[in-house]
Amino acid sequence: MNIPVHNIVSLGGVTIGLSILGWNIARWWVGHKKRNIKALLDLVPFTLCALYGMLLILSAGGLLGGGADWTLWGTSAIGDAALEYGVGGGTPNVTRTSNLILTDGGHAVVIISTVILIAVWTFRRGFRWDLFFGVLCGISLGLSSGAAGAAGYVLSPVVSTAGDYVVGLL
Repeated sequence: MNIPVHNIVSLGGVTIGLSILGWNIARWWVGHKKRNIKALLDLVPFTLCALYGMLLILSAGGLLGGGADWTLWGTSAIGDAALEYGVGGGTPNVTRTSNLILTDGGHAVVIISTVILIAVWTFRRGFRWDLFFGVLCGISLGLSSGAAGAAGYVLSPVVSTAGDYVVGLL
């Protein structure tokens, strides 16, 4: 049985995450004649879900962290297959070398964010695919090194500190 390695992102996973990001930006660009501040607000739900996905992959474990691990493995496998068989490219490991984890307060923020996301999904009728793909994009890019994973590198200490402060751990 081939057991996947968790919390490892390959070039294929980053390719999937950047493809989802590119798709959403291109759809936004084509869909708006006037590109002003009001039009930029249409990107906020996708961006917030991508940041939430990054928080999920930075979680230490549990059901949410385990689901994010499996999702990362799946996007990396699909992206690897696309790179290897689609264009004949390689798929090196592009996981950042520094290990970022959330504190207990940061994990509380992840739970609160999950409740908010579920509330948004259940408030509207029908499934919001843009939110789903935002979370998928964040999971795929959250651990990557370089510019693609910069938001995850900044997000971890900010969320951990804010969570610790709000729940009284500081």
